[in-house]
Amino acid sequence: QLQLVESGGGLVQPGGSLRLSCVYTGDTLGYYTIGWFRQAPGKEREGVSCISSGGGSTNYADSVKGRFTISRDNAKNTVYLQMNSLKPEDTASYYCAASLSVLFSVCMSPRSYAYWGQGTQVTVSS
Repeated sequence: QLQLVESGGGLVQPGGSLRLSCVYTGDTLGYYTIGWFRQAPGKEREGVSCISSGGGSTNYADSVKGRFTISRDNAKNTVYLQMNSLKPEDTASYYCAASLSVLFSVCMSPRSYAYWGQGTQVTVSS
């Protein structure tokens, strides 16, 4: 059974940094495209970033470009989201998701993913 577990969330001041991790068990991570998504209260889930199975292609939402970096270590079955220069508007629950068959052109859409983690809360506040 495929499972994704996020960690690394927490409370951070504006301008601070966090690194989220998504650990994958139940299959070989290297086959899957991985996406990071976030959802704030009262808002729809939105794509933050995604990375291809081999790590050679990445995509970012305009709101996080230049601040967030996605990476993966398939040997450790882990995908990371390094978040720098955090803003209060980054506050949300963050989720990772996995898909075997998503077209990379739509990898920022939640509908492209079948497998989801339980989420980790990120709060940016002074």
